[in-house]
Amino acid sequence: MGIIPSRNLEAQRREENGVVYFDRGTLEGKNGRKYDRFAIQTHFVQRGEDQAELVRKYVLPISRPGDVLSFGAKVMAMCTNNVKTRDEVKPGFWANFLWRFAGINHTGVGMHEPYKLQLVIDMCGLPRVLLAAFLSAVTKPFGVHGVFYKVCGQGVGGIDGFYFRSSFDVYKQMALINPPNPVELCNALEKETGIPVVLMDANDIEQNQLGKCDDFPLTDEEIQDAMRDNPSGQGDELTPLILIRPL
Repeated sequence: MGIIPSRNLEAQRREENGVVYFDRGTLEGKNGRKYDRFAIQTHFVQRGEDQAELVRKYVLPISRPGDVLSFGAKVMAMCTNNVKTRDEVKPGFWANFLWRFAGINHTGVGMHEPYKLQLVIDMCGLPRVLLAAFLSAVTKPFGVHGVFYKVCGQGVGGIDGFYFRSSFDVYKQMALINPPNPVELCNALEKETGIPVVLMDANDIEQNQLGKCDDFPLTDEEIQDAMRDNPSGQGDELTPLILIRPL
């Protein structure tokens, strides 16, 4: 992950109706619209938990009419079991060979791990991965980065886990994959909870919008404005749910 700006969490900490959240302040977008953002603290979400129940427990007690919700993609992956463990991934010859040449991407995470690289081979097929590795090696001396992820596609850049520096031991043994049906998940979650939802895979470098419910009231640009400083914060803050309040 990228370097997280320091936050005065105690100054930001609030509690309302039994819900702990952090007031990330107000941002003004390019069109002059302003947004309050509240990073809601949850428990450590386990595999198979009900995403709608998370929203009912942590979001609805503090939400107001007009609020919208950014739901973290990694927590959604846990809820929907879009997960692979080390036991389920068996690195072969090419994964054990290629990972030694893999670099670290702009978020501080890369494919320099045989289990993660094997997972990419399983998802994309060996020919595409070999092509991606070749093109990445050829273009990198010219300052072109991210070619491997662009060629592989299929959400490969969203794979998180098998990461020995993780704050949580479980993520050292597990990889999370962004759900393949984000719009459907957002529509279903809004239908169950009544709050418009966007699924985000965010870090300090970029805020990847995976999908949003059909009647989400903010434009894509407005979502980027509201999330541009990564209000989700560090993973160990346990704040994957961001309540956005347009002003």
